[in-house]
Amino acid sequence: MRLSGRGVRCVRSGREVFSGLDFEASSGEAVAVTGPNGAGKTSLLRLIAGLLTMADGSIDLEGGEAELTLPEQAHYLGHRDALKPALSVMENLCFWQNFLGGAAFDAAESLAAVGLDHALRLPAAYLSAGQRRRLSIARLLAVRRPIWLLDEPTSALDAAGQSLFATLMNDHLSRGGLIVAATHAPLGLAARELRIGGTA
Repeated sequence: MRLSGRGVRCVRSGREVFSGLDFEASSGEAVAVTGPNGAGKTSLLRLIAGLLTMADGSIDLEGGEAELTLPEQAHYLGHRDALKPALSVMENLCFWQNFLGGAAFDAAESLAAVGLDHALRLPAAYLSAGQRRRLSIARLLAVRRPIWLLDEPTSALDAAGQSLFATLMNDHLSRGGLIVAATHAPLGLAARELRIGGTA
């Protein structure tokens, strides 16, 4: 499986964010998208996820599921945790399983893998920032997709959480998945750097 972009140009609110961007990542590889604030790191992830429209260029996936679109084969984990505060931890994860569809894995096991097995019935409103991030990460495990698009994935995680997530990312890569992560911090795994220029 190979994800590639050629001559990608992004325009938002009439302003060119970046242009002429080339990138690629194959199964088992991670790409760390770096650059100053405002350079377009999040915009690139959103273009790949199909949440924004390219102004020019192409983004293609070779070797994936032929009947599925690229966004249907990707998880987009934004820098904000998409949780419903009134729902419990388990209810939030089950909501995402139903919404995303596809082959679902055991929700309780997914929560245990991120260290939230003690909080299954706790309303998400009571979670700390780090726990909310762990719950968002559990979504990556509960519905398996080969492409992980991660926006500042280690934000709010303590040292133990960062180490845990590094292990989960390495496991994903070892199964043939690929990762594109926008980050200012080390990911804890071997990654090729894609630097996007811009103004701070």
